Amino acid sequence: MTAVFSHGRLRLYLLKLLDDGPKHGYELIRLLEDRFLGLYAPSAGTIYPRLQRLEVEGLVSHTAAGGRKTYDITDAGRAELRQRAGELTALETDIAASVADLSSLAGEIRSEVRGSARDLKRELSEATRQTRRARWEAPAPEPQPRPASTAGPQAELLDELDKRLAAFTVEVGRLMRARQFSDIQLRTAIRLLDGALDGLRRLLR
Repeated sequence: MTAVFSHGRLRLYLLKLLDDGPKHGYELIRLLEDRFLGLYAPSAGTIYPRLQRLEVEGLVSHTAAGGRKTYDITDAGRAELRQRAGELTALETDIAASVADLSSLAGEIRSEVRGSARDLKRELSEATRQTRRARWEAPAPEPQPRPASTAGPQAELLDELDKRLAAFTVEVGRLMRARQFSDIQLRTAIRLLDGALDGLRRLLR
């Protein structure tokens, strides 16, 4: 759970969201994810226990239909919102600041991912060129042309590797432009790229 919701502030924000109208748990999760521009989304294990506690305290109630619970704020819940109006205003300010910080961090991580992808393509391309040069420039045991049966498949494989590298870069770029990512997703992507690069370095050296 993001630090902005520490010290019981998440329950206050859940009351605020329910004050706008009845919602089921996953609607609340989606609204929170939207509020944080997709950079944070609470888990069901975070939301539902708090809804249950709010219900025990008489601040929300629920109706069940089709196996799904829809929660609604009670008069007691609205009274708590009025009593804590100042806290709610401060919470909204902190959420806005947290979203700005997360957006900045996500932008930095995206730059790292793009840089890692470019570095991976550049290093793989260089390794491919060096491998190709080494194979074609190595002295032959006898002064005779390289047999077509050996050169053809090798050249085709090297061309295929070049194509795969280009397609990889295009696909990573497409994915990066498709949507907002959480910082966990982006850090994981960076680790995957670093791991792939290390493995290919060991293979091609």
